[in-house]
Amino acid sequence: MQVAVVTFDGFNELDSFIASALINRCRRDGLEAFITTPTPMVTSMNGVEVSGQRPMEFVTEADVVLIGSGVKARDVVADDRLLSRLLLDPSRQLIGAQCSGALVLARLGLLDGMPACTDMKSRPYVEACDVTVLDAPFHAEGNIATAGGCMASQYLAAWVITRTLGENAARDVIDYVAPVGENQETVERAMRAVHAGEVALR
Repeated sequence: MQVAVVTFDGFNELDSFIASALINRCRRDGLEAFITTPTPMVTSMNGVEVSGQRPMEFVTEADVVLIGSGVKARDVVADDRLLSRLLLDPSRQLIGAQCSGALVLARLGLLDGMPACTDMKSRPYVEACDVTVLDAPFHAEGNIATAGGCMASQYLAAWVITRTLGENAARDVIDYVAPVGENQETVERAMRAVHAGEVALR
């Protein structure tokens, strides 16, 4: 199972790297994430240059697609040519967005009738797309999920791992990366956020 972590120029390092690093703890179980970029190299909001591991076209074959956020999200959603390369299919793919990545999902019409989570700066722009923004860190309906706040990227990763490998696998990963002495509370908080965000499914 392959995960495309879509990473645009001006990306937020926490959003792309935390999700990909946590998911890649599951390589031995057959789940692997790749930084997926529209150009061979992208530069983060803090000037970190990163070479993409996969081109944007990889999103069509990935089992999971996570749309990262960044300071140029509004430029991304205004670029019809770039968006046309994001051929996503929620009937067969898990699709998630982090913070301003929700703008991309909204622009692609994937949030129609569905509330979303995003960061405070992106909130008015997401709401302008007629999407209700929740005061919550994570929300999922079916195969689509959104997370709000940089550190909520762990919830998005936990959701992906839970949906593909099961909750025990997600718990193991969060436990491994948790601050020493805070393992149990970190694991329970992450899984509580994922379960609470999926209440609408029940």
